[in-house]
Amino acid sequence: MDNFRSLRMLDAFRKLFIAVGIDYDVMRKILQLKLTMDDRRVPTIFDGANPEEGENHFLKSLGIYALYGLILIPFILLGENYMIQLSLVFGIIIFILMTTMITDFSTVLLDLRDKTMLNSRPVDNRTIQAAKTIHVLIYMVSITCAFVAIPVVVSLFSQGPLFALLFVGVLIFVSLFVVVLTALLYLLVLKFFDGERLKDIINYVQIILSIGIFLGYQLIGRSVEFTMSGFSYQFDWWHLFVPAFWFGAPFELLLRGDFSTPLIGLSILALLVPVISLIVYVKMMPSFERNLQKLLTHSSKSKKRWSGVNELWAKILCRTNEERAMFRFAGLMMEKDREFKLKVYPSLALSLFIPFLFVVNQTRFSSMDEVSSGNGYLSIYFCNFMIPAVIQMLQYSGNDKASWIFKTTPLEQITSTYSATLKSFIVKLYMPIFLVVSIGFTWLFSVSLLPQLVIIFLAGIVQTLVTYKLLDNEIHPFSKSFKFIKEAKSAKTLLLALVTGLFYGAHHLALKVPYVLPIYFILLLGAVVIGWALIFPKTSSKPLVR
Repeated sequence: MDNFRSLRMLDAFRKLFIAVGIDYDVMRKILQLKLTMDDRRVPTIFDGANPEEGENHFLKSLGIYALYGLILIPFILLGENYMIQLSLVFGIIIFILMTTMITDFSTVLLDLRDKTMLNSRPVDNRTIQAAKTIHVLIYMVSITCAFVAIPVVVSLFSQGPLFALLFVGVLIFVSLFVVVLTALLYLLVLKFFDGERLKDIINYVQIILSIGIFLGYQLIGRSVEFTMSGFSYQFDWWHLFVPAFWFGAPFELLLRGDFSTPLIGLSILALLVPVISLIVYVKMMPSFERNLQKLLTHSSKSKKRWSGVNELWAKILCRTNEERAMFRFAGLMMEKDREFKLKVYPSLALSLFIPFLFVVNQTRFSSMDEVSSGNGYLSIYFCNFMIPAVIQMLQYSGNDKASWIFKTTPLEQITSTYSATLKSFIVKLYMPIFLVVSIGFTWLFSVSLLPQLVIIFLAGIVQTLVTYKLLDNEIHPFSKSFKFIKEAKSAKTLLLALVTGLFYGAHHLALKVPYVLPIYFILLLGAVVIGWALIFPKTSSKPLVR
């Protein structure tokens, strides 16, 4: 095993650990084993990529975090109000650290291998708990340093050494606050729910992180405008409940000499809350360890949800009982498979945001009346960009080994598996997103938009069929492991997303030429009916599994 640099640095504190009753040599060996095993893990920040074997994924991810840290620089360089600037900076830092802590290091904090492997050996609990805490801190310190290294250097030259020193000091409290808050959040969830619910929460936070990274890019473009706009800080009572304001207050207090009561109160919270949280966490560690046992239990109870709407759609859209059964199965897979949701749901969420983002960008150069009188509503075609990515993911599943069921089930109509899956995708994933965006656009533009929305929806269904055919999806859905996502196929998916532009262009052209729009509508409707019948014939003797 490697003698990691972090462990060599830890050796400097050997006497301190021994003085508080920790078996340092055993703790070091446990940490060395954990860090070696962690080398195999791929961080969530590389989700969608296929890192090569033998790469140190964690070190590579630190480089990405260093790039993300550039988002903080405009807030440090521009503007004259430390309270607003630093509150935004620490808000971003807390978001990145908190989501990273939950997505990538939940396995570290919730590691139960300690119990099964070490409790049978002569290792005391204090040493095991110290190893777990140090393990988490090694990662948090590494990520925090990578994320803020460049902004700290920039602050040293632009704002002076006192500012940089205070920035580093506050960051220590922020990191401590994030680690303890995450642990207490887990404790709260485990106290009232089972391990399955905790896994769901972790999954949703992973999805939020993926969306947050994209929105972070958007924030970069607007950060300069915001900091240059000359806002002045006005205290309000709810600021007491927002940690970002606590950590921004000491800068205004110590560097600008503003000793007003609200800033003194917020600064005291920045100092006391992390310390008190740490004391509470240490006191509740035994309870935390006991509740971790819930992660080993699998609740067999599940709430029976009303599925009347899904049953109605199955009866309307599916021709046979076999297809209806597959429609229900595909819907459940899209809803329950955590790995599938992690890959697909960020794309869905972006499809929800991007059309509105496009309209907001237009209002920076034109009034809302001018935007609503034009063809800006065609930005709803951004909803269709996600179709190729999702259709490709329908091949994969985190439970792909269960695909033997397709081979053993005597299917009368073999094409029904994918036909029903695509119908389920349209009903469960595409249509809800499209409906929400359509309602928003109808409110922003006009009710007269409805015929255009129907045409865009039909274009989305045609694109679904075209994508399925061109991606060569002639295998059963959910039957391959996510490990086999190929880069070449991902490039093909990206090219297929550009097909959306063809539909956009055709629609735009149809609007320009009189009487062409109804013809375009009839062509799309015919393409849906005839295309579906040709791609998924009622009888098929062609074997799908090759």
